[in-house]
Amino acid sequence: MRTWREKRAPEVTPSPNIWNWPEVYEAENRAQDSAGALWKALRAERDWSGLDVVDVGCGDGFHLPVFAATARSVIGVEPHEPLAERARARMSGTPGVDVRVAPAQRLPLADGSADLLHARTAYFFGPGCEPGLAEAERVLRPGGTLAIIDLDTASRPYGEWMRTDAPQIDPAAIESFFARHHFTSTTVSTLWRFHDRETFEAVLRIEFSAKTAARAIAESPGRTLPVTYRLRTRTKPSGLLTP
Repeated sequence: MRTWREKRAPEVTPSPNIWNWPEVYEAENRAQDSAGALWKALRAERDWSGLDVVDVGCGDGFHLPVFAATARSVIGVEPHEPLAERARARMSGTPGVDVRVAPAQRLPLADGSADLLHARTAYFFGPGCEPGLAEAERVLRPGGTLAIIDLDTASRPYGEWMRTDAPQIDPAAIESFFARHHFTSTTVSTLWRFHDRETFEAVLRIEFSAKTAARAIAESPGRTLPVTYRLRTRTKPSGLLTP
């Protein structure tokens, strides 16, 4: 039997948590940002009501309904076909929503066709992701906004656990990269809230190595977890720049 590792395009970086455990990741999505701080911060930067939205790396489409509630159109782009199928099933019958299979570096979209391009906790934006940034710039209309929401790797406790498993992560280098590419970066504090301890621990086990997950579980009593994000936005110029 072929595995997802054999099927994926060479430029696609796997997301082992959601690719291998989509049901557990669904529970994680439901627990994340329990007070809606990320949505509030994103809407303050670019309200998508009546606009054309693209969600890059949309996974199984968890965030698509929020955009679809007020946007003119929503396109989810996901490189992993099984997740794209789940996203299509989730959004079946919702007008103005489409899901397409492609990597961030080759978006199946026309030039200047989107007002907001959103990517959340994706692996393809950060140092070395210039092809993805160029594609986003191509797809956005003048005045359109690229919004990248990612975990704050410098924060405790979550960022510290991430760096334990991946010591090559350099928070300062990440910040420098986005500053060089003219992004505005905002810190957003959230609270993950789970219905039961069993699910909480299952989520930590798909996010970290066995050793780090055991540490995270021991350091996190209860059913909530404070997690810090960075919201990074860049708006495409809407006209000629003059001195």
